[in-house]
Amino acid sequence: MTEERSTTTRDAVELMYLPVLADAVGAIRARAKATPSGRLQNGILLACGLLMLGALVLNLTAPKGPSLGGTVFCVAALAFFLGLYVLVPGLQGQQVHRMYATQGEFRVVVDDDGVRQFSRDLDMTYRWPVLPRYTETDELFVLLTGDRHGVGMAILPKRGIAAPADVDRLRAILDGNITRM
Repeated sequence: MTEERSTTTRDAVELMYLPVLADAVGAIRARAKATPSGRLQNGILLACGLLMLGALVLNLTAPKGPSLGGTVFCVAALAFFLGLYVLVPGLQGQQVHRMYATQGEFRVVVDDDGVRQFSRDLDMTYRWPVLPRYTETDELFVLLTGDRHGVGMAILPKRGIAAPADVDRLRAILDGNITRM
């Protein structure tokens, strides 16, 4: 009954899509930029990378000449921190994608009541208080839970929207019900 009502509502926007890895990775990256804990994690990794870069420069410009052990340590640590910065969203995105990829095609209906997701084994309804904020990328709308970490999220790929004008309608529904970050 809820499904029937939402599909006949004039302001509802419907999405149909197959989940792809790029959606999950993009959502993880967007969440990291939008949440305080994600920004803290990125900031710590970048600060550690810059610290190691500074230590490498000091080692290479030392009056007694560069130390081989110090150079190797700084380069390895720099590669480690920058690798974490680049790889962690991809690895987390792979985990999220594995969970949803087996579900086949998703159908999502977004209206003033909330977000409803349907797939092979999934029938979920999110009311707006559960996902009170969102962020937008070029390819996605990422709806986030209200906790500091944005642990829960719903991914709405723009490619799943049939008509280009519906992207603006979806944005209007989201802006009318939840907070843009």
